[in-house]
Amino acid sequence: MTLVNLAAILKHAQIGGWAVGAFNCNNLEILQAIIRAAEAEVSPVVVQASQGAIKYAELNYIAVLALEAARSASVPVAVHLDHGTSFEQVVRCVRAGFSSVMIDGSHLPLEENVALTRRVVQLARPVDVSVEAELGRIGGTEDDITVDEREAFFTEPDEAAYFVESTAVDALAVAIGTAHGRYRGTPRLDFERLSRIRARVAVPLVLHGSSGVPADAVREAISRGVCKVNIDTDIRQAFTGKIREVLAGAPAEIDPRKVLGPARETAVDVICEKIRLFGGSSHAKDV
Repeated sequence: MTLVNLAAILKHAQIGGWAVGAFNCNNLEILQAIIRAAEAEVSPVVVQASQGAIKYAELNYIAVLALEAARSASVPVAVHLDHGTSFEQVVRCVRAGFSSVMIDGSHLPLEENVALTRRVVQLARPVDVSVEAELGRIGGTEDDITVDEREAFFTEPDEAAYFVESTAVDALAVAIGTAHGRYRGTPRLDFERLSRIRARVAVPLVLHGSSGVPADAVREAISRGVCKVNIDTDIRQAFTGKIREVLAGAPAEIDPRKVLGPARETAVDVICEKIRLFGGSSHAKDV
């Protein structure tokens, strides 16, 4: 297969009633795990670069690694900017070769969010780059972006309809009760709100902060219109947990390959499980 944009995948996911897994890439081993899992499940996949990943690894390194992985994969891969913070950053990612971007203006007043998102769509569409945006704020922490859960607000269906019509965005991330990072209990999602948004909005919907959300709740969200599910924390926890296990059993080990290799395989298992949960297995041929 080859590099594709997010819209190309979401079109098929929306028709088929499944969701594509969007997994954050923080280093080489996690990137390899994402591709290996997608190939094992014969599923399209989204490789995401967050603000923290870009700050840690630098945009040029992330772009080269992710784009090479996408072009070498046997399944369709979208390389996506997660939670883009500015128009200027979007421009840098488009120039670096990303096939998809998210502009996160959810912290702005509605009309400012609309204006920023519309500007990004006008930049991206002529070069076949898809655009995801966010309306409503998701609590918790995603790398450098923190939203106090008490300040988080849910997406309003009428505003969502206005926002999509005004921006022509390709996908919309909605706030229905998920949070970034680790949960301090079981999240309770507002499924009725999700259904009302789905009734008003035709574009594919995105669920952020999905690590730690019970499997039955994820399935319910997908059945009500979610077509892209973001996962980061679950991978980090499994990856670092395996590193701790390996080093506990071999404290004198100094070969990073013998430490990171098992962690990579653990990440593959986690990502495969998520792809199956989202219903993406065997859908690579559809894209």
